[in-house]
Amino acid sequence: HDAHPDTLRRAIAFIEAHPQCDIGVTDIAAAAFVTARAVQLAFRRHLDTTPLRFLRRVRLDRAHHDLIAADPQRATVSGIAMRWGFAGPSRFAG
Repeated sequence: HDAHPDTLRRAIAFIEAHPQCDIGVTDIAAAAFVTARAVQLAFRRHLDTTPLRFLRRVRLDRAHHDLIAADPQRATVSGIAMRWGFAGPSRFAG
């Protein structure tokens, strides 16, 4: 019951509203009003992924957008990576 599409919608809305924050599965689950296990099941059942993998994809998409729109004189790849939660440049490059 907790792995219902409504659970997934609430979790996705939370992730998309807070991708720059240091959030984990328990934060996502709390925002979706379910347990961590239920939110994991919802992502696996409906998207065939995990909540944290989905969060990473959202962060990468936002970073990609920022890189495309960046002024090379003002922005750095490292700065954009840090803004979206990628602490190590090698991790971001990967």
